[in-house]
Amino acid sequence: MSKIFSESAGASGLDLRGEALGAARAGRPGVIVRVDGTLADAGVLGAEELERRLLELGFVEGARVEIIHQGLFGADPIAVKLDDMRVALRRREARAIEVKFD
Repeated sequence: MSKIFSESAGASGLDLRGEALGAARAGRPGVIVRVDGTLADAGVLGAEELERRLLELGFVEGARVEIIHQGLFGADPIAVKLDDMRVALRRREARAIEVKFD
């Protein structure tokens, strides 16, 4: 699904390269351009299951995101504002979400 979106947008001349949400600092708003479980360390879940769970939570292409808080030790986990809700994620899981920051 994300591959088709990226290819069609790439053909239209849009720049959809972003950076991993898991590598971002707090306070940078942006838009999700891709969710791909193979980009992250999925751990026991596996890449497909991680991607499915993120999509079910609402991490879909076009959604607005912003890291609003991070843990004290190692900056993990992170609290993410996702459109009008708040979700907590481990940074290793958030690396599966590619974001184009404003």
